[in-house]
Amino acid sequence: MARRGRSGPKRADAKQRVKTARGRSNSSTRWLQRQLNDPYVQEAKRIGYRSRAAFKLIDIDAKYRLLRHGAKVIDLGAAPGGWCQVAAERIGAEGAIIAVDLLEFDPIRGVNAIVGDFRHDAIYEQVRREAGGEANIVLSDMGASATGHATTDHLRSAALAEVAFEFATEVLKENGAMVVKLLQGAEEATYVAMLRKRFAKVDRIKPPASRDRSAEMYVVARGFRAQEG
Repeated sequence: MARRGRSGPKRADAKQRVKTARGRSNSSTRWLQRQLNDPYVQEAKRIGYRSRAAFKLIDIDAKYRLLRHGAKVIDLGAAPGGWCQVAAERIGAEGAIIAVDLLEFDPIRGVNAIVGDFRHDAIYEQVRREAGGEANIVLSDMGASATGHATTDHLRSAALAEVAFEFATEVLKENGAMVVKLLQGAEEATYVAMLRKRFAKVDRIKPPASRDRSAEMYVVARGFRAQEG
């Protein structure tokens, strides 16, 4: 079980190499080799987390202490469930998690999973109703499929982050918090400025578990205000 303040896994000295297989592209081979040599992937398997992304939330929560016992959590872009696992450990049986994703994932005790596109009105409204305006924290690790074009990927990420923010303003309790993934780029400052109108504190963080070559970072917003400040 994860503990607050947990340090990341140690990197192995010896790297595993993947033999090129017939029918596998060079990019697929590189991805597989990266996975095999990723200490966070190895540690996630050892502990039983469903993805290495669990350690990103562990890193963030170690710094900001957002996931408190008994909290009500909304997890957007939840599959395969790594963030849900971490949240469930920390909020305990008295808390509640509502998770939504396009993809189904295996059940997790204490998690109410909703399958569908969060951007569609019916799914959006279903999650909002079940949250009931009583959420303590909204988590969003949503990400659009990568195009390989940095500007396009950033803009698509910013659009998802904006939807997550709009949703958070409808479901968060006063003084609630939000953690949202955003690829770095031109819209980053505009997004942060928008959040500062509704949250007392807004920080940007690239957790240690986030790959160095990735443009992803996370915006952590705390002290939600029901009315614009």
